[in-house]
Amino acid sequence: MPRTATATATAIRTPLTRAAGAAAGALILLLGAVGPASAGGPSGADGGGSGGGGDGGHGGVALRWQDCPNVAQTGFECATATVPLDHTRPGDRTLELAVIRHRAAAPEKRVGTLFFNPGGPGGPGTVGLPQLYGKFPAELRDRYDIVSWDPRGVGQSTAVRCFDTAEEAVAWQSKLPPFPVGEREQQAYAAAYADLAKQCEQRDPDLLRHISTADTARDLDLLRAAVGEEQLRYWGVSYGTLLGATYANLFPERAGRLVLDGNVNPLAWLGEGGTAGGAGELSTFLRLGSHLGSADTLAQFLDHCGRAPVTSCVFSAGTPAATRDKYDTLIRRLAARPAGDRTYARAVSEVRGGLYTVHPGWTGVADLLEALWSGRPLLAPSVPTDVPVPYPGFEQSLAVMCAESPNPRSPLRYPELERRAVAEAGELAHWWVWANEPCATWPARAAAPYTGPWDRATAHPVLVVNTTHDPSTPYRAARNMVGELGDARLLTLDGYGHTALDNPSACVGRHVVRYFLTGALPPKDARCAQDLPPFAPPAEAPSPSPSEPLRAQAGTPAGGLPRAAAPDGPLPAPYGVWPLEVVEGLLPPRT
Repeated sequence: MPRTATATATAIRTPLTRAAGAAAGALILLLGAVGPASAGGPSGADGGGSGGGGDGGHGGVALRWQDCPNVAQTGFECATATVPLDHTRPGDRTLELAVIRHRAAAPEKRVGTLFFNPGGPGGPGTVGLPQLYGKFPAELRDRYDIVSWDPRGVGQSTAVRCFDTAEEAVAWQSKLPPFPVGEREQQAYAAAYADLAKQCEQRDPDLLRHISTADTARDLDLLRAAVGEEQLRYWGVSYGTLLGATYANLFPERAGRLVLDGNVNPLAWLGEGGTAGGAGELSTFLRLGSHLGSADTLAQFLDHCGRAPVTSCVFSAGTPAATRDKYDTLIRRLAARPAGDRTYARAVSEVRGGLYTVHPGWTGVADLLEALWSGRPLLAPSVPTDVPVPYPGFEQSLAVMCAESPNPRSPLRYPELERRAVAEAGELAHWWVWANEPCATWPARAAAPYTGPWDRATAHPVLVVNTTHDPSTPYRAARNMVGELGDARLLTLDGYGHTALDNPSACVGRHVVRYFLTGALPPKDARCAQDLPPFAPPAEAPSPSPSEPLRAQAGTPAGGLPRAAAPDGPLPAPYGVWPLEVVEGLLPPRT
């Protein structure tokens, strides 16, 4: 694929990063949310058209669709849904949800509505769907209205906002490192988040107790009814898998065809098990094994980079072993002294974030590491000055996670957890430990979380998808998910990065399309390959044949699948903002 820098360049493009707030990333890179997600209008009858709403038997939810006003949402329609704050008391306070859809591209072929959740927690669908819409298989875009929304507490819905203005929130966050290094920074970090927790509680304590995954699943059921679907079709990525599993067990008879992509182990989320010990010992991300997933994916990155020529991976030292040694030397150097404005914490955090998307994230990580190694300057990203600063919403992720997923309640526990996690998984574990520390002093507990059972018989089997080397939701979590659900099938993606949607595989795409359209599951033990291997030059990426058959058979990797060509021209910023930039050209051509 095209490279963003050469080995002799004097300056390279800097990946966009979040300068502070470890919790801002949660399970996917989501809290640098850019672009407003404006709802289309007041609740009311749809007035007809595909997927139209109405009122009556939809729990009072009606949608009136209008063209979205934001340029980033061109081609999409927006609406507002009104839902109860407390679903057990529907006559009391209500919340507004910002909803977005793209109508079926081939209306004559339309078969229904597909809901999408981009993860998080705290991922705004009104931003995520426009950004990721092009990565959905063409057959799904043709045949389904694809609908997403900002979950309660998030984005342009009735949201958790602990600051008066976006500028105030950005200024607060910019004062903190991605994770603290040393006792003094640790104390300041913990104190800052303790103050933030008090500030958030003063703003809207009732809302903080009613933004659980179960609350959002109940909202989703109202949205399903509002668009006229008897059963839910759903694609959830990352935290969206937990939401999908929750829906499947709250409303099993209405759980139609659900794809769970990049899986969160429900029991680990709730404080049961994990890598070792229970809720009293480990924080959320350590129970989920996210630190181990990052370490595994980093090792894969360094091995692939070391096997690639420097023209493909600029950080390559010629062999995997030499490249790992080069990386270890660089990390020790950064721990001793920063490289310009790249502190140890910032560099480690950027590496962790860049592992999520192989193309172009891994190339961006290699560029960053080589620039730090050689002392070359990093070009700062251009930031428009004539656009209002978006509200960052980093506290929205915390509000969901801290209220329902147990974490140690004393800030003094986290340095010990950090030592343990770094011993297990290396330097990327710093980030994962401190991303949960704000929960130590978070004031709210979810009023009605869903805690199981997870094995209720659903109307249709669930399709679970996971990469084998996922830096956030490890492959074993997908096995856990299949084991917990009442009826589920695992489709394995032999590859790298977080979620199959964001790391395309034509093989996975065909299985998912067939599942949504016909209900057919992949064969047991089916495996797929990614379209483009890491650091592959364009010569290794021929365009696929439209007639290429589905090759993933039981127990057989689909290594022979065709690969899509890499895009021409400059690549977008590889990581650091949510949603991740869509990279055109990595999906197979439409058939």
